[in-house]
Amino acid sequence: MTFNLKQSVLACAVLQAFSASAQQTPEGVASVVVTGSRWVASDRASIGGFGDAALLDTPAAISALTRAQMQDLSIRNVTDAARFDASVGDAYNAVGYAEQFSIRGFALDNATSYRKDGIAIPADAPIPLENKERIETLRGLAGLQAGVAAPGGMINFVTKRPTANVLRSALLELSERGTVHGSVDLGGRFADRRFGYRINAAAEDIQSYVRGADGERQFVSFAFDWQLSPDALLGLDLDHQHRSQITAPGYQLLRNEALPTGVSPRTLLNAQAWTKPVETDTSNLGLRFDYRINADWNLAAKANKHWFKRDDYTAFPYGCSNEGDGFYPGYCSNGDYDVYDYQSVGERKTPWGAQAMLQGRFATGAVRHALTVGAAISERHDSFGEYVYDYAGYSNIYLNRPVDPAPGNPVTGPVQERRSDRETALFVQDVATLSEQFTLHTGLRYVRLKRDELAEIDQPWVRADDDFVLPSVALVYKPLRDWSVYGSLSHGLQHGGIAEMGTTNENSALPPSRSKQAELGVKGILAGGAMVSAALFDIRQGLEYVDAAGSFVRAGQQRHRGLELAAQGRLNADLNYSLSLMALQARQDGTGDAAVEGKRVTNVPELRSTAWVEYAVPAVAGLKVHALWQYSGSKAFDPANRAVVPGYHVAGAGASYALKFGATHVIVRARVDNVFDKFYWRDVTQSLGGYLLPGAPRSLRLSAQFDF
Repeated sequence: MTFNLKQSVLACAVLQAFSASAQQTPEGVASVVVTGSRWVASDRASIGGFGDAALLDTPAAISALTRAQMQDLSIRNVTDAARFDASVGDAYNAVGYAEQFSIRGFALDNATSYRKDGIAIPADAPIPLENKERIETLRGLAGLQAGVAAPGGMINFVTKRPTANVLRSALLELSERGTVHGSVDLGGRFADRRFGYRINAAAEDIQSYVRGADGERQFVSFAFDWQLSPDALLGLDLDHQHRSQITAPGYQLLRNEALPTGVSPRTLLNAQAWTKPVETDTSNLGLRFDYRINADWNLAAKANKHWFKRDDYTAFPYGCSNEGDGFYPGYCSNGDYDVYDYQSVGERKTPWGAQAMLQGRFATGAVRHALTVGAAISERHDSFGEYVYDYAGYSNIYLNRPVDPAPGNPVTGPVQERRSDRETALFVQDVATLSEQFTLHTGLRYVRLKRDELAEIDQPWVRADDDFVLPSVALVYKPLRDWSVYGSLSHGLQHGGIAEMGTTNENSALPPSRSKQAELGVKGILAGGAMVSAALFDIRQGLEYVDAAGSFVRAGQQRHRGLELAAQGRLNADLNYSLSLMALQARQDGTGDAAVEGKRVTNVPELRSTAWVEYAVPAVAGLKVHALWQYSGSKAFDPANRAVVPGYHVAGAGASYALKFGATHVIVRARVDNVFDKFYWRDVTQSLGGYLLPGAPRSLRLSAQFDF
């Protein structure tokens, strides 16, 4: 790894962690085994409403992974976390690029479906987890809570805050073909206890399982709290990440009709002598202010500014010109594919968002109310130039021959602002406790959207201005203290999709559209504290796809009807588990297009499930073993369902051992993913002409965590 300034920051933080703990370590170091499990399921989340609320009482399907769970499960990125929720799937989640997901079969919107402390941030680069306290997933419409978001749901990242006591923790991990990851987590209070701090830093030398898709990453974050008075708290956080990695493109169908066979997930189709890594820099600056007016009323305000910069380079595989009249998209029957020099340099996105709300409690007769009234605003400005997309030659998925001669040195067009979005909203929610058993949730969000877009340099700006009212209503019934049953109806809103490269209306955006959802659910806590839930849902939104004429259109609707089941907790003192299942029927109808009418929605399995169990071995104190099993049913590759990708089973296993050296607690972990080295297509997408992405082969991960 090449050390630079950011890595020096990490090294200094490590030294501080060790020096702070050295004063507490006795000279004679004794080895003492530490016993007990740290697995604690989160029973609260903020994503389901307007502040932390009990999951049991929230009329929505929500899951949350805590920091302790992320540590125990060796979760280093969102892809790792998504494996434990059957409702979350990949959606063009390419190695070395942005992590992109779907929920309930709907692809998430990179601009609006990922949130940092409730404020939208773009997911155009992997979101770092070192400074995250919790990952919250809302499954289903979020029109009331967020305004614009994909109908499947959204993912919220709750940032770490300063700790009341001194925190010193360091992690070192080795994985894949030699990827080295190091990170530290430091927290505490200053001498003046009104001030608190949290510092996180990380560095990685990335040696991907895809041979050649290597890179590096550096990250640093700071969070500070200032207790202005017993009733007022001011918080600030900032972070920066630099990532440089060669991306691994996916495969297309042979002759645009058959799945490739005999390929390896370790093969890099982007392997050319002139291949460059994708360079991304992302930063956040967040502010928050909480003020307690009195025992019943509170005022809260928060804001976040995000900076994104990317230089995008790919030796892009697309189409076949070596066979007959060619296939576009699609590779040749012998595995040949055309290679294009793709460059988009200087891409910039600078979104920001702010929200203020007043919350209070009062009563009208026998009915108790929890009222939230608020306003939100967000803006997003996207700047980019005319990209380079030049034919460079051809290669082969089996031989992976280099392109010769290499292309020249083309220059991308001048970077300028090409799209801006502005969203303003007013919202109100009333949670009325009608009796000890019944609670009525009603809410309304007014949203105004403005978009200015320059699809082509030589065309005029296109301007849109739309207003929407998004209602939401839910009734919660509690037959017992630890059980609740709910029914809900809600409306959602999403930006229209942007026509992809190669379409007749390339780069232009469709107008916003409304989605609707009906959901019935039940949640409960079993003896021993295990949380269980079930949800039936029906979601409808307009269908967007590339039609036979090559235009990106919205026609008809896609309707997703499904069942979710989940359970998480302890069976006994030695056995932890997490179970998740989703059965889903996703169909296209009302399109007027015989080629797609009534067909399955792409990249949506009819059944997904995941099961994880962990066993604390009684005979060896401190030793725990675990196993993971994932299943995904078959998926339609394209809207016309000409190709269906088979389902798969994937197994993983691991172990951890906890011990103590003096005052230092150490946890050593090992994990093997895809134990049986099974080949499978984990992700299919219609983006950019349609691609298949193979799952990772068998890989090993070893780590040691030091808590001082």
